Amino acid sequence: MTRLAHLRPMLAVVATLAAACGGGGKPAGDAPAATQLTGAGATFPYPLYSRWFDSYQKRTGIAINYQSIGSGGGIRQFSEGTVDFGATDGPMNDEQIAALQGNVLHLPTVIGAVVLTYNLPELSATPLVLDGAAVADIFLGRITRWNDARLAALNPGVTLPAREIVVVHRSDGSGTTYVFVDYLSKVSADWEQQVGRATSVNWPVGLGGKGNEGVTQQVKQLEGSVGYVELIYALSNQLQYATMKNRAGIEVTPTLASASAAAAGAEFAADTDFRVSITDSPDPAAYPIASFTWLLVKKDDPDAGKARAIRDFLRWMVGPEAQGVAQDLRYAPLPASVAELVSARVGTLTANGAAIPAE
Repeated sequence: MTRLAHLRPMLAVVATLAAACGGGGKPAGDAPAATQLTGAGATFPYPLYSRWFDSYQKRTGIAINYQSIGSGGGIRQFSEGTVDFGATDGPMNDEQIAALQGNVLHLPTVIGAVVLTYNLPELSATPLVLDGAAVADIFLGRITRWNDARLAALNPGVTLPAREIVVVHRSDGSGTTYVFVDYLSKVSADWEQQVGRATSVNWPVGLGGKGNEGVTQQVKQLEGSVGYVELIYALSNQLQYATMKNRAGIEVTPTLASASAAAAGAEFAADTDFRVSITDSPDPAAYPIASFTWLLVKKDDPDAGKARAIRDFLRWMVGPEAQGVAQDLRYAPLPASVAELVSARVGTLTANGAAIPAE
């Protein structure tokens, strides 16, 4: 796990311009007028955003304060205008966008995988195999023990313990939840009818944890538990996570390649708003619970300085340096075609109805 050592501690980047200059950043006189930005939202990409914002501050002197509060909180704070940008793994709905008079743009940043993580010491040498129907019934409370016949059929030759299954889910509004239940709604008609998809749902069973961090800790502490988290949280905490059977019936381990395969078939119109679901991909190589994660920015920002700072960060974000960092932290980078579309869309951002000045 040494490749993940740089993730500890995963702290929000709250810096001042003076600190940036002392750390090799651009001198204050050369920095854009807006030298601090605030954002809030998704915990799913938090390890990556923390690294990005720290690196960008050192390069430019622009300090970015990001609070990992969950996608629901990110949408709310962005909608209320208390942050300069939001972050979410579950896109805003049409009603939320209309409340802002359409002044919001969803920009994909990377692709992540939501994994089923579990705590079964008896299976330390063998990854558990699950499929969508079984996962839905676990979270519906229908499969209650690990040695259930349906789970045994998915894991031939493996002796499953007779432990009771302890379900762990998010307690807060969460884009990770949206990705997970979006998938379950596609593979289980009962789930779609009884629970549905949203950043926050009425869970039939289980214990709640706040953030990916909270679910991770619950699973880590409770033997027999199962929860859903972004891949990096399972890796960095050395938790077990399942191999999933995808729509093609192939057993797929969550990796950068299998997450990217889920996005490879996504199609975007020239005027797309990027709100595209890539769960349950038909690609035989695709991991089935993968998703883009988005930043929420204003199409037209009344603050020209902040508009320029956000635009310049976004341009760097889709470039090879930032996307390369994503791979290091176990997020799949944007496909080149998507990165080009995002870059083009960034160029359409305005300030007070006019083009954002170059400097």
